[in-house]
Amino acid sequence: MTWSEMQPLLQQACLETLWMVGWSAVIAILGGLPLGVLLVLTDRGGVLPNVVVNKVVGQIVNIARSMPFIILMVALISFTRAIVGTTIGPAAAIVPLAIGAIPFYARLVETSVREVDGGLVEAVQSMGGSTWTVVRKVLLPESLPSLISSATTTIVALIGYSAMAGTVGAGGLGDLAVRYGYQRFETELMWITVAILAVVISVIQFAGDLAARALSHRSPASAAPRLVLPRSRKPRSGETAGTPAADKADQAGTDEPGETAQLTKTP
Repeated sequence: MTWSEMQPLLQQACLETLWMVGWSAVIAILGGLPLGVLLVLTDRGGVLPNVVVNKVVGQIVNIARSMPFIILMVALISFTRAIVGTTIGPAAAIVPLAIGAIPFYARLVETSVREVDGGLVEAVQSMGGSTWTVVRKVLLPESLPSLISSATTTIVALIGYSAMAGTVGAGGLGDLAVRYGYQRFETELMWITVAILAVVISVIQFAGDLAARALSHRSPASAAPRLVLPRSRKPRSGETAGTPAADKADQAGTDEPGETAQLTKTP
């Protein structure tokens, strides 16, 4: 197969992969973010402790995460057909991709939000802040860089899921690699597909890391302790260093009379 024959196939497969990953990532973030925050709020010692809700939501997330993606796609065939109207193609793959990624991102969100300093939450609560205020003003802003990194990890995982979905008729780069690279023995096309996937993942990971560093407000310079030294004072005329008069003036922290008058003088 020549390059002119490969090019339209690769372009179509790339668009299908970006379509699947883009929409499923948006749905996963919108669904996983509140679930992860809910797991933190309802935990023991949280803002809204509720053991029943925490255990139920946690078990649902664990069961969904433990299911292999291929099995999840098969299990959701009827549900996918009811929503999309078909079980093949990129649109049909969005449903299992999103459902599989929501619990994955929820656990990452839970881990990120738990890293927030509890003293900040207690400070807002002591000033009468509501639960929504704690979430909006403390938990989400403080964990934002980590949430960006978690979203990047989720998107990278979705690219791998989309390649697996392509093997069962979802389209995209995975479908192209299987149908042409494996079944038709087009080894060059298969390796080109692998290279494209590697480049896409590298670009997404680089962009996510860059965004996380840009949003991080915990810079080493601001976190480093600063040593403040006392201001030295020259002894006045007629004073000798170490005398009681000089020591008393040092403790008071006064400057030269001329300097004090100059600073306090108004025009």
